[in-house]
Amino acid sequence: MQTENVQENVTKTIVQTQRGFSLIEILIALTLLGIAGAFVAGKVFDQLYEGEVKSTRIQMNNLDARLKEFRRKCGFYPTTEQGLEALVTKPSGGRECRDYPPNGFIEDSQVPKDPWNNDFIYESDGKTFNIISYGPDGEAGGEGNDVDVYLRGQPKADNAGGEAAPVE
Repeated sequence: MQTENVQENVTKTIVQTQRGFSLIEILIALTLLGIAGAFVAGKVFDQLYEGEVKSTRIQMNNLDARLKEFRRKCGFYPTTEQGLEALVTKPSGGRECRDYPPNGFIEDSQVPKDPWNNDFIYESDGKTFNIISYGPDGEAGGEGNDVDVYLRGQPKADNAGGEAAPVE
């Protein structure tokens, strides 16, 4: 009989200690997981944006090298009107390039787009140039992650739209 009482007490103790989590405890755990998930997701998106900006800078530097090659062969940079398309097809109108290569200056015969799938903005007077990406929002100006990326730095007259992210 004594062993039965001991077994009964042990069984009651096991049942009492295995009652599970209350609804409040589950909600607190889910809230903490949600907060941690939001923090991690924010860091992942920051890293993604930084990668896109670095990719933009690499593309701009590649276009810079192609434009310098264009100038070496032609004696001038394409004008704003001729645009970056002058690296793919021989420009017509304006100054003529006599040593233009048959396949252009870009192998794929297509001007690349920025990482946000927007066209690069090209500004030139034929002597100097700048390349601009309007960033994720695709519009001039912006703050935070929507800031524009400039190859040569933002012109002083246009500095009202926020800080530029110049190419390093």
